[in-house]
Amino acid sequence: MTADASASFVSGQTALVVPVPEAEPAVRVWRDRFDPAARAGVPAHVTVLFPFLPEPLVDAGTRAALDEIFGSHPSFDVRFEDCGRFPGLLYLAPAPDAPFRRLTEAVVARWPEAPPYGGKYEPHPHLTVAQSHDDTLLDEAEADIRTGLPFSARVSKVDLVAYTGTDWQHRTSFALR
Repeated sequence: MTADASASFVSGQTALVVPVPEAEPAVRVWRDRFDPAARAGVPAHVTVLFPFLPEPLVDAGTRAALDEIFGSHPSFDVRFEDCGRFPGLLYLAPAPDAPFRRLTEAVVARWPEAPPYGGKYEPHPHLTVAQSHDDTLLDEAEADIRTGLPFSARVSKVDLVAYTGTDWQHRTSFALR
């Protein structure tokens, strides 16, 4: 979820995200203050697809298809060693990022009507830390976060989350093989 997209969540939106609880010690303070998704209940994560389908369209058939898609991809290990920037956004870069790209590509191949970020941006796997147009603040956040790098995580599931109008809530998880 990027700066532009997360500033205007819409009730009934869904997203597919990979939770990264291992990131919380390094990023929680900054995400809680400077990431609208964190303030709305989304844990530290790498986005697979946002927005996904509107929640009323996520039925048993959709969930079965997601289960099949994600179940065909192996679990994998990832490291977070470096920070990166988009305009107004500080993020952690996962390495490797190719497994995240494959997950996104597989979902978009099945649901081309749900392009990443509504087709506004090319997908780039990342874990958002802070959103601000104050580069000094992002520099401060980056310096602090670097003290908690590197760390590793095991990716074994993708979560479906939905926005209720006030917060993001976990709906279900899909296991990778």
